[in-house]
Amino acid sequence: MDKKWTPSSWRNFPIKQQPSYKDTEQLLKTEVELSSYPPLIFAEEARRLKDQLAAVSRGEAFLLQGGDCAESFKSFDANNIKSLFQVMMQMAVVMTFSSGKPVVKIGRVAGQFAKPRSSDTEMINGVEYPSYRGDIINDIEADLELREPNPKKLLKAYNQSAATLNLLRAFARGGMADLNKVHQWNLDYMKNHPLGEKYEELATKISETLKFMEACGINSSNAPALSQTTLYTSHEALLLNYEEALTRKDSITGEYYDCSAHMLWIGDRTRDLDEAHIEYFRGIQNPIGCKVGPTMQEDELIQLIDTLNPKNEAGRLNLIVRMGADKIQEFFPKLLKRVEGEGKKVVWSCDPMHGNVEKASNGYKTRDFANILSEVKQFFQIHKEQGSIAGGIHLEMTGQDVTECTGSTSCNITTEDLTSRYHTQCDPRLNADQSLELAFMIADTLHEANIASTK
Repeated sequence: MDKKWTPSSWRNFPIKQQPSYKDTEQLLKTEVELSSYPPLIFAEEARRLKDQLAAVSRGEAFLLQGGDCAESFKSFDANNIKSLFQVMMQMAVVMTFSSGKPVVKIGRVAGQFAKPRSSDTEMINGVEYPSYRGDIINDIEADLELREPNPKKLLKAYNQSAATLNLLRAFARGGMADLNKVHQWNLDYMKNHPLGEKYEELATKISETLKFMEACGINSSNAPALSQTTLYTSHEALLLNYEEALTRKDSITGEYYDCSAHMLWIGDRTRDLDEAHIEYFRGIQNPIGCKVGPTMQEDELIQLIDTLNPKNEAGRLNLIVRMGADKIQEFFPKLLKRVEGEGKKVVWSCDPMHGNVEKASNGYKTRDFANILSEVKQFFQIHKEQGSIAGGIHLEMTGQDVTECTGSTSCNITTEDLTSRYHTQCDPRLNADQSLELAFMIADTLHEANIASTK
């Protein structure tokens, strides 16, 4: 690998999962225009996130990363953004209350538009179309013209990301994150559900604690952490034309940051060591992630870590394990043992979604909540056995009342229910009920680990 890196050096490497634009002149004009736009995030924000992820790697905090499989232009709506914010706040407070540790919150939001596909084309009703690759590239409608990659969509993705970030920052700093409003985070459709009631019980305990603290002189006026939070943004940096156009040199450090999001990650299909995505990622200074699937080999993972994190900096690299419930026990322990044995400083987080996709009998793509839960439990158990730190969770989820993943004790979605409210742009997501149920399970695990560490 050539040691000289520039924001465009990835163009000299083989690349996978990229669209083929017919109008290359329009693409170039769009890239130039996008490169003149203001950054969506600032380098100092990315550095703060890196410090917090370093705490996660030491077991001093827990990472919650979640959001849409793929954001949509058509479903762009303030209420959808608000509901995601609310359910992530619910999950975070459940985990924090049980573990006594801060939760670092990162949304798959404000940029999660591009999706990898298994084929460049797909058959729909006997007609072959270019595969839908996300709204930043083409349209989901089965229309040959709309399926052609359109460079101008990069600009729309930027504008929607900017608006989403603006609203999230307003929620985080404008009062919605105030712990005194912890009851208000419970989404309306969940309030009469068993999990909603369980959450209300916890919220009542928090409210009582806050009253005691206020009586002692501690309130949101003199302790801003009680009323404000930070929700960082992330997405899979799949479309490198977009990422390069938003790469900026920091005026303080002189280093390059991808200013499209606070954290970016590499997918399991684009992590080849001698290809473009690794080349691009090795030069940006954001905290970065890399998916680790069942095909990952031990030597390959060590090489990848050394390439992406050559200084072995804590908080720089998040390894997102996505094996599948039936494979994690076979493949993950040896990878974990090798990485830990060589003293690599990484965050280990669990993605229990991507290895557990299945097709239901009615043809709908789904995920069984039991498999999701099983992979998470195995992830924690493997870390416990090896004495390492299970750092976080990575979920495709929504605050909407969708029916996309089957199972769970809270809502018990059946295969027949999938047709009711199946709204995802690509892969099935956990709804708010299922997300909160998983959060309570993780909270119990963190609580047990906390008790064990004090003995």
